[in-house]
Amino acid sequence: MEQLNLPPCEVKIKKEGDMVKILDVLRRKFVALTPEEWVRQHFVHFMLDKKGYSPNLMNNEVALSLNGTNRRCDTVVYDASGKPKMIVEYKAPHIEITQKVFNQITRYNMVLEVEYLVVSNGMKHYCCKVDIQEGTFGFLNDIPSYEELCAN
Repeated sequence: MEQLNLPPCEVKIKKEGDMVKILDVLRRKFVALTPEEWVRQHFVHFMLDKKGYSPNLMNNEVALSLNGTNRRCDTVVYDASGKPKMIVEYKAPHIEITQKVFNQITRYNMVLEVEYLVVSNGMKHYCCKVDIQEGTFGFLNDIPSYEELCAN
């Protein structure tokens, strides 16, 4: 897998038959190692190791229903009371982050109503702070630490 624009981290990889798998540290199980999963695991480690997030307050592959259609958020971060605070959407490194990707995560936020939306392909990372009541958003220069995320 390719080098990402994220701090290096230790990941556990194993081979089962013809399939290579990586340990998902949040789901605590090995999953297929795809380019998108490579990004997810590195980004999750970045959030845990460098930004002070707790694995107990993060979930991968969070199911939700949107207009009668089942969808899955790549990662959702919660505050200590269990309220969703952030959605993270991952793409493989070769996938360009376009308006279509932002539209996807915005649709998820119609259900969860979080304050922060993050999109990453492992090379570029974007974070928006959303004001649901005002219907506005602004891009941040960095991914907030967990302390900053829950300061509101």
